Amino acid sequence: MLKFVTLCLAMALTAACARAETPPPTPVKIESGLLQGVATDAGTVAYKGVPYAAAPVGPLRWRPPQPMPAWTGVRSAVGFGPVCPQTPGLGVPAIAVQSEDCLFLNVWAPSPPARPAPVMVWIHGGGDDGGTATQPQFDGAPFARDGIVFVSVDYRLGALGWLAHPALTRESGPGAPLANYGLMDQIAALKWVQRNIRAFGGDPNQVTVAGESSGGEAVLFLMTTPAAKGLFARAIVESGSGWADYSALPQAEAHGLALAKRAGALDTADAAALRALPASALLAANTDGVGVSIDGRLVTTSAAAAFAAGRVAKVPLLIGSNSGEDSLLGRSDPKDVLKWLKPDEIAGLRTAYGAETPDDDALGRAIFRDQWMGAPARWFAAHQAARAPTFLYQFAYIPDALRGRRKAASHGFEMLFVFRALALAPIPLAASAIDEREMTLVHGCWVGFVIRGAPSCPGVAWPPYSPASDQLLLLGQDGASEAHEFRKAEYDVLDRIEAKNLDAAAAR
Repeated sequence: MLKFVTLCLAMALTAACARAETPPPTPVKIESGLLQGVATDAGTVAYKGVPYAAAPVGPLRWRPPQPMPAWTGVRSAVGFGPVCPQTPGLGVPAIAVQSEDCLFLNVWAPSPPARPAPVMVWIHGGGDDGGTATQPQFDGAPFARDGIVFVSVDYRLGALGWLAHPALTRESGPGAPLANYGLMDQIAALKWVQRNIRAFGGDPNQVTVAGESSGGEAVLFLMTTPAAKGLFARAIVESGSGWADYSALPQAEAHGLALAKRAGALDTADAAALRALPASALLAANTDGVGVSIDGRLVTTSAAAAFAAGRVAKVPLLIGSNSGEDSLLGRSDPKDVLKWLKPDEIAGLRTAYGAETPDDDALGRAIFRDQWMGAPARWFAAHQAARAPTFLYQFAYIPDALRGRRKAASHGFEMLFVFRALALAPIPLAASAIDEREMTLVHGCWVGFVIRGAPSCPGVAWPPYSPASDQLLLLGQDGASEAHEFRKAEYDVLDRIEAKNLDAAAAR
């Protein structure tokens, strides 16, 4: 027995020594200096905690991102940077280091690089108040193994990322962007990719920007914001609504005044006084949430209005939602959803849903699911299909371990399959053989889109969306299948409601 243990220890030490003797990757040179990455067991190289802009602290708080100063020597890029200030939640542990100095990105590259490699830039979700690119399930190695340079981005959140305030408006220059600092960060990261991604073997002409939830909403705004023109060639929107009611600058400023007052600022506070507020006070004061506003400079209209008017990048689009998006309701009363609608609208929806919604609870859930995610995905797909190849999906797969306990795929669940990350979920799940096949399928679809601008799913045809045929790819328990006129009656009613909302917004 002792001999066996000794042998095992010797073998372990030999393996450890072999790993220790493996030379580190050659540093790469980017515009601000040399970076030292780390080789992974997956045959890729990771560069973590790479600053793409100067720290937005002190006088740079609530200003557009500024260039990162150059450094001397070789900068270590083997660990993630701090998480942007937020209230810890699922997937962002309480022990995570938080700092306003959080404008970092992470790169996973094939090793050796396959030049020129397509690039995928990932924008995490979290309602613009939370989340981080460094969550374990966003490990980019699966994409790098498939020949893609993968980039994930952290950006300012909450009041630090989206505050509008009269004092900040007064100090800004004519035409300078306001309020949407998180969106400015995302644009700065995409510009960084254009300038630097060749150093990692990436092709700046083959960039796909992708995001989920508020990250997907951000992609819609990036598609319609002139400041992001030419920074990407393809787009992926996963459960990104885009039909929200966005505040104009005066309303956003009023909201910001109230938030700053809760954080301890006087109504007469100037920009310097606001910047003196502790980040913790701003975090605690953000009780109502913040997000994109129509500042009139960077963001001049809602994404939906821009799509309807044709003011949108003509790039291939992959877009869709999950079958259980109503999971976002949490413990809220589903019947409250009906308060957002007029009686004739409710009557039309009740008729469209029919037996699927036997009571107001079920009707509220169905409307929330479809009005926030499903119907907008089809609506944006229909508009983009006239300009570029567009691919619509509905994700409905339930892993083996959850079958019988869950009827639908919750908000964000598709990401665990896109990233092949069931084992890295906030609540890890062991993947069965059929789960592995589904991860291979979904991940392969996304890889094909990033590489070619059209999803080449393993063993499955996914034709471009056409309003005439009104088809999508249903990713369900039996793999993938093409579905025509998916929830057509319900979505058509919701489309008509949105059309009235757009007309009302244009009249204001």
